[in-house]
Amino acid sequence: MLSNSLIELDRAHWVHPVASYRGHEKAGVRVLRSAKGATVTDATGRQLIDGFAGLWCVNAGYGHDSIVEAAANQMRELPYATGYFGLGSEPAIRLAAALAERAPGDLDHVYFTLGGSDAIDSTVRFIRYYQQARGKPQKDQFISIEQGYHGSSTVGAGLTALPVFHAGFGVPYDWQHKIPSHYTYRNPAGSEPAAVIAASLAALRAKVDALGGPERVAAFYCEPIQGSGGVLVPPPGWIKAMRDLCRELDILFVADEVITGFGRTGPLFACEDEGIIPDLMTTAKGLTAGYVPMGAVLMSSNVYNVIADGAGAATIGHGYTYSAHPVSAAVGLEVLRLYEAGLLDNGRKAGRRLMEGLRSLADHPLVGEVRGRGMLAAVELVIDKARKTPLPAASLPAQRIFDRAWNNGLIIRAFGNGVLGFAPPLCCTEAEIDAIVERTRATLDETLADPDVRAAMA
Repeated sequence: MLSNSLIELDRAHWVHPVASYRGHEKAGVRVLRSAKGATVTDATGRQLIDGFAGLWCVNAGYGHDSIVEAAANQMRELPYATGYFGLGSEPAIRLAAALAERAPGDLDHVYFTLGGSDAIDSTVRFIRYYQQARGKPQKDQFISIEQGYHGSSTVGAGLTALPVFHAGFGVPYDWQHKIPSHYTYRNPAGSEPAAVIAASLAALRAKVDALGGPERVAAFYCEPIQGSGGVLVPPPGWIKAMRDLCRELDILFVADEVITGFGRTGPLFACEDEGIIPDLMTTAKGLTAGYVPMGAVLMSSNVYNVIADGAGAATIGHGYTYSAHPVSAAVGLEVLRLYEAGLLDNGRKAGRRLMEGLRSLADHPLVGEVRGRGMLAAVELVIDKARKTPLPAASLPAQRIFDRAWNNGLIIRAFGNGVLGFAPPLCCTEAEIDAIVERTRATLDETLADPDVRAAMA
């Protein structure tokens, strides 16, 4: 059983990420005790299906003994090795080679980080160095997309385009710019793919022109599917069109695959869905399935060679103490083996069942749209389907829906605007996928019965 002393220790000392500090103190912590497969157990003994894979990251599922053994064996043999001074470890070298072999095109060079946020920060530093090395230091403006998420580090939070990550922090910086999201459900251009693509291309061209032309713009960042903005899925052809325009304008294209990578949308990397090759690609989360921290930046041969040739014999001053940590690398190698030994295939099957099941909720009075790809999905709730009116903020949809799902034995992401996010582990069985759908339906029915929701609908 969970002791009150543990709750009080949490209140007194642990500053939780992306939380209302006073709100958390009042509510108290929910302590998770154990997990196996797609099921987690809290300290009271309640079992829940983890429909969000931790934080989009436990792609392989919980409790793989082979992953634990890979970490333990590496800890016994070599628990730490720096990448400084020309040193390294076998797991890091082998993981870099394995990622390069499987990544799109010529993304043959891998820089390891601790997670997604510092992977994004690393791309900014590499891109600035790249533009300096090629004699174009004036290319110093960066563009990302509204409702996009690129971490919450000081630099990354400015590329992120969600207000909560900006308020009170003095970001974005004046060199960080945004264009509107493709968000097809609420796009002013309409929902037709051609119209959405045309609008995004026009917006990027206009933003580049407003910044002084291509000679001023260094890079464009996008997620193949926008995750924390509400699982916003672009229409087919969108990412390829944006990548082609960046190539035309001599702007580096950065694909942020921190969420979408490692089977989340079906293939190992979501960029494979349309056959694009970014100039740089960030990964994390599924890289180690959340078992230990690790991220990576994959860079094209062109970017790497320009930086390397520009530096010559000089040291390139960017590094982290725990970059390419041998334990994390050993875990990454074993997780990659598990993906290819059947988890990717199971994830594709489970993803088809998940999307089919969630689409069966489309006739629910509160469901405005169901969207997703593979094991990454969302259900957007509205109180008026014709007008696409969101749930009233006064009804606290995020907290109520999360609490109700929890009480129904399901963990999901409940966004503040009434969007429900799903990202289950790839190991889910058919029965677990069906349970996710049915527990979601029960949660929606309970929300529909709320007096304030009923009043807003009337």
